[in-house]
Amino acid sequence: MEIVPRFFHVSERSFFLFGPRGTGKSLLVNKINNVTIVDLLDPASYRQYRAYPERLLDLVLADPMTKTFVIDEVQKVPELLSVVHQLIEMKKGWRFILTGSSARKLKRTGVDLLAGRAQLKHLHPFMAAEIPKQFHLEKNLKLGMLPLVLNSIDPVNDLKTYIALYMQEEVQMEGLVRKVDQFSQFLEVISFSQASIINYTNIARECHISSNTVENYVQILEDLLLSFKLTIFTKKAKRILTHHPKFYFFDAGVFQSIRPMGPLDNPEEIAGHALETLVAQHLRAWIDYSDKEGTLYFWRTKSGLEVDFIIYGEIGFFAIEVKKSASIKPADLRGLQEFKNDYPTCTTLLLYGGKEKILKQNILCIPISDFLLHLKPNQPIS
Repeated sequence: MEIVPRFFHVSERSFFLFGPRGTGKSLLVNKINNVTIVDLLDPASYRQYRAYPERLLDLVLADPMTKTFVIDEVQKVPELLSVVHQLIEMKKGWRFILTGSSARKLKRTGVDLLAGRAQLKHLHPFMAAEIPKQFHLEKNLKLGMLPLVLNSIDPVNDLKTYIALYMQEEVQMEGLVRKVDQFSQFLEVISFSQASIINYTNIARECHISSNTVENYVQILEDLLLSFKLTIFTKKAKRILTHHPKFYFFDAGVFQSIRPMGPLDNPEEIAGHALETLVAQHLRAWIDYSDKEGTLYFWRTKSGLEVDFIIYGEIGFFAIEVKKSASIKPADLRGLQEFKNDYPTCTTLLLYGGKEKILKQNILCIPISDFLLHLKPNQPIS
């Protein structure tokens, strides 16, 4: 696949750029003109800056013609943030782009230090509208949207080894867990919770570990940017709601590569979770790349009424349900209808497996592929 423009907007200010490995962070910053890059994945650079972080100060001061400096995988040497802070305070017009595929060390050692001095941005897997000619729903449900995978000559095997590389280079080498085999088992077990409410007790029982350990493992996945949780939408709630979050691996292909598949598994159920994941990752990217603020939630009452996604904020107010079926049943619309009764100002959408955009019981129903291909930052969602 040829290199394609991304929707991500490169800020003129200093910023952190977080994203899982393979989303294209290095490629993005390498396209910036007149930039000096410090690559901490290079063993020699890592050793030099680990031993002497002030080397960055020497580098910047020795190069008056360069105004943009990139520190790639900054979490490898978080001590560099103190030097970046010092340089920003000099107010010489330098811009620092600090990329990272893990927030774990930075959360403990330095992100707060730069609060207000560097923006926090995220790079996501491809959106369908970035690669419209290459996007095919069924294919991308299996392979996901990671540029690293879709640009590969062997995407299936690269997807299979993606988590293994994370396990080796981030989890094991950084000493994030004591028992790597135990963590590997946890990954498989929690894949059964994809697009579902997390039950820490059940996962702990399956893995023969404590609930506290499960919570720690889930946090490690989030810090490594491999997963995210959606919380319940509770603003001005008129019903009794559940309080537990839903869990997602960040990419549909990554989820399917981890999820075990056996004779007792339901392929339709797994495909349904993958589809919901694909929509979720697009909505997260759409929100992050847009100029207006917004947050992604879900909605579920104690009685079992549910809406897959709620978007709320300056960006708008939307309730979105996802169904793989090509036909629409009255039950498919019930959650949206009840949510609309509670929040009349929201826009309700049903994404489904059909081929026509239709209006059914005052709810706009859109084919999933059409919705994803037309979803672009700073443009109307429907």
